[in-house]
Amino acid sequence: MVTAASTAGEDRARAVAAAVADPEMPMLTIADLGVLRDVRVEPDGAVVVTITPTYSGCPAMATIRADIEYDLRADGFVAVRVDTVLSPPWSSDWITPDGRRKLREHGYSPPGPAQARTGGPIPLTLTSLPRAVRCPYCGSAATELVSPFSATACKALYRCRDCLEPFDHVKEI
Repeated sequence: MVTAASTAGEDRARAVAAAVADPEMPMLTIADLGVLRDVRVEPDGAVVVTITPTYSGCPAMATIRADIEYDLRADGFVAVRVDTVLSPPWSSDWITPDGRRKLREHGYSPPGPAQARTGGPIPLTLTSLPRAVRCPYCGSAATELVSPFSATACKALYRCRDCLEPFDHVKEI
């Protein structure tokens, strides 16, 4: 039975979980990234949060899980469980418009549209796919790839040929 109290508790739990920052890009919340999939309160009062990693080996997931549990308990929720789901796989298309704005404001180039996924097998490419990347500082399209990996595997390092600033580009997945 859904009551006003259970709905309010679920809304509160969702707001707390949604506000958890990504440890690698702390200007973004897990809701901004699209990592937060679901929050529900079980009949016994336990909060169940469902998340999807940006990629299966993402080292930030342990920290995100711990931060969700800590923040919910600090807000008065006693029983907390965080479930990870891998299907459907996360897509950079799930980053919210607000998340994309925050990336640009903090000097990151947000991802473009992800390639459409089709049922297996996944084609193997041994070279980087070309990307149309704009400089988050001056907006120029005259950018060049410096390294396909940056501080984290989900970002690539670029440089603007016009303003000469280096910047990270969040990869399309």
